[in-house]
Amino acid sequence: MTTDERRKAIIKILKDQEEPITGTALAKEFKVSRQVIVQDIAVMRAQGENILATSNGYMMIKFDGKNKNIKTIICRHKGYAHMEEELKIMVDMGAKVLDVIVEHPIYGEIRSSLMITSRMDIEEFMEKVKENDAAPLASLTGGDHVHTVEVPNNRAYEKMIKALKEKGYLVKGE
Repeated sequence: MTTDERRKAIIKILKDQEEPITGTALAKEFKVSRQVIVQDIAVMRAQGENILATSNGYMMIKFDGKNKNIKTIICRHKGYAHMEEELKIMVDMGAKVLDVIVEHPIYGEIRSSLMITSRMDIEEFMEKVKENDAAPLASLTGGDHVHTVEVPNNRAYEKMIKALKEKGYLVKGE
């Protein structure tokens, strides 16, 4: 299989998958190293493919033509327990947590894709954070951070905002 054939096959797999797929799994599929897959992904992204790297692997950003209800919210939390509770509030209201963004005083905007849609996703995310003793991005900004979320409708969004305010996670002005 040529490099171009492999890259086309990777795109097909990513388009067909609903869940992220790891670089290791792709490497096994094509009998190449994980580093080859990382390079393939980088080249394909540079060529304009909408490939997203998440903590659970790679996935294609799918545009289905439907109007998406995308919102940005500014939050603040301290520690793992609050981070987990904040995420649970969002997914319990039907939100898909697309990313987390912090504004670092030196490096500027730092954004990380999350793609969290369920409590199971939160559980897996929190396990990875704790296993790797990783500090949340919000720790760089005293707990302040921004989430981009996709919500099913404005009613769900308003309920989510109310719940986040009640718990003290929403930054004033929201």
